[in-house]
Amino acid sequence: MATALKTREYKGLDREQMISIYRTMYLSRRIDDKEIQLKGQNKIFFQISGAGHEAVLVAAAMALKPAYDWFYPYYRDRALCLQLGMTPLEQLLSAVGAEADPNSHGRQMPSHWGHTKLNIVSQSSPTGTQFLQAVGCAEASYRATLVEELQSLVKGFQKDEVVYVSTGDGTTSEGEFWEALNTASNLKLPVLFLVEDNGYAISVPVEVQTAGGDISKLVAGFPDLYIQKCDGTDPIESLETLRRAVDYCRARRGPAFVHAQVIRPYSHSLSDDEKLYRPDEERTSDAERDPVKRFGALLIEEEFLTQDELQKIKDEVDREVLEAADLALLSPQPAPETATQFVYSPDVDPTAKEFDSEEGAELSGNAGTMVDLINRCLHTEMARDNRIIVFGEDVADVSREENLEKVKGKGGVFKVTANLQRKFGSARVFNSPLAEANIIGRAIGMATRGLKPVVEIQFFDYIWPAYHQLRNEMALMRWRSAGDFSCPVVVRVPVGGYLKGGAIYHSQSGDTLFTHIPGLRVVYPSNALDANGLLRTAIRTDDPVIFLEHKHLYRQAYNKSQYPPDDFMIPFGKAKTVREGTDISIITFGALVQRSIVAAKQAEQQQGISVEVLDLRTLAPYDWDSIVATVKKTGKVIIAHEDALSFGYGAEMAARIGDELFEYLDAPVRRVAALDTFVAYAPQLEDAILPQVNDVAQAITQLYKY
Repeated sequence: MATALKTREYKGLDREQMISIYRTMYLSRRIDDKEIQLKGQNKIFFQISGAGHEAVLVAAAMALKPAYDWFYPYYRDRALCLQLGMTPLEQLLSAVGAEADPNSHGRQMPSHWGHTKLNIVSQSSPTGTQFLQAVGCAEASYRATLVEELQSLVKGFQKDEVVYVSTGDGTTSEGEFWEALNTASNLKLPVLFLVEDNGYAISVPVEVQTAGGDISKLVAGFPDLYIQKCDGTDPIESLETLRRAVDYCRARRGPAFVHAQVIRPYSHSLSDDEKLYRPDEERTSDAERDPVKRFGALLIEEEFLTQDELQKIKDEVDREVLEAADLALLSPQPAPETATQFVYSPDVDPTAKEFDSEEGAELSGNAGTMVDLINRCLHTEMARDNRIIVFGEDVADVSREENLEKVKGKGGVFKVTANLQRKFGSARVFNSPLAEANIIGRAIGMATRGLKPVVEIQFFDYIWPAYHQLRNEMALMRWRSAGDFSCPVVVRVPVGGYLKGGAIYHSQSGDTLFTHIPGLRVVYPSNALDANGLLRTAIRTDDPVIFLEHKHLYRQAYNKSQYPPDDFMIPFGKAKTVREGTDISIITFGALVQRSIVAAKQAEQQQGISVEVLDLRTLAPYDWDSIVATVKKTGKVIIAHEDALSFGYGAEMAARIGDELFEYLDAPVRRVAALDTFVAYAPQLEDAILPQVNDVAQAITQLYKY
């Protein structure tokens, strides 16, 4: 009778499995406790626990497959990682900031999980950024099912893999959570969303976070989303629920959403004191639902174990944790000289000679605009490399494929991506929702799996919803994992003013906000030929690239070019002297290149001043050697750029020139830039705000007279 009862109640889980569940739950709790002790002894520097979440997390790991499925856990997912195969030592190495820590090699706080062998993708502190990346991870596999050639190119491709992503209840307030659910449901992606609802986001209770206090009710309208709720403090109920959810995803029926009610018996972290906002009776009530205590008691009550046997397991775990902690404390931290390693790819250097085929390149055909030559580059690179995926707002020719033969096609608001969908199909070229974070987050997930997303943000002015993903995720993925993970995405962005009518929200420049971020390459071509060669380098490099395309330059006659060969590349960090001179140097880029050339010609014709113009072409990295050479040559320098004057790119250039080349200067470094305001709609006002030829010419005259 007892055996039948156990089989019925525990769904066929045998004694060994039941004990294993308890052991991992208890192990997770004891690592938390050990870290708390070490923090109190000032031997570690931060602690955030997974206490109270252990049951549903062990269940999730049991329902999934380590090193087969993919995992985007959040900071409370200690027990999940243990059950997947991460060791106590590996977790405690993270706590002490050891170089041997497989999560981040001493670069991130503890509980920021990552493990290449287990397919646990490097996670970060910002709450909610993991959702869209998980969707992109699943989408990489989805795209591979549509394009057979991709199946050997997507890392770890499995036809029935599932991508796990978890969150606390508070983070479901983030917009990217909803964007991720929207895309996962729209594409029926195999993403398992686990919400571990402990009722609090630090001190903010769930009814303040969530309308109605129940997130699973709010998501009920998403099509093909399998929604389940469970008691997350009960590992058996959680396992049954999660197995159903995983089966649903493996069958490719769509995403699944599991809402698990858990507890938080400890404060949010050791930087928080829950006694300040939670009354004793509430905390006591939670303690009565403690999954570790309840499941241990259940094992004894149902005679899986005796009290002595349970204590023996506890003693073994305690010894294991103590030994792991001792080893971790002896493990050295990273050497100081490693701090700059893995900011960029150690394997592919886009400044290297292998990326330089500029000299002697044979051009052919009729001259094309910058739009034409960027489009040609995209066509030839997509034909060369099946990994390239192009998406963004309006980039496809037409989303409804049945209309392809009836219409000319969109191909981007500036026609830069025209006919890519016709040539390479809708699995590789497609439209995204009107959501910039969605574009970048998904691209990061795809790139982590080995694809090469070349995505478009339709206007630079609207890139800001994606800034979180760009700054805290894309630029940092390689560094924060010490090279274990990377996401070499190319982000094409139409940028800049001089449009006559662009106004505030179609004329922004803001390049400084990206050049200031380590880990990003920032490219800014001034003409069609450079755009072609630099984009090809951007695609073939192994770093994330912000590729700025000036809208005013897209179709100018003066910057047209014949077409280069299909292997034409310009390396990053190689400036070009577009006009020789001896009296004054202008260092510039983008739309100010042509304005500087015109001003230089005027200065020579009218005043006999010989002006050299240096086009940087890439802003990060930039060509310091060419800057040094031109400064030494002329002794007088103007830095001209389109963005606002204060705190801009020119300020950094001027500071470095003044610092390192002071003895070669015959005058102060002069800057020409936009006013410290915004670009207006009225043409007369726009002209006054943005730097014009006359502004550059005036600077030349004044500096020459110094």
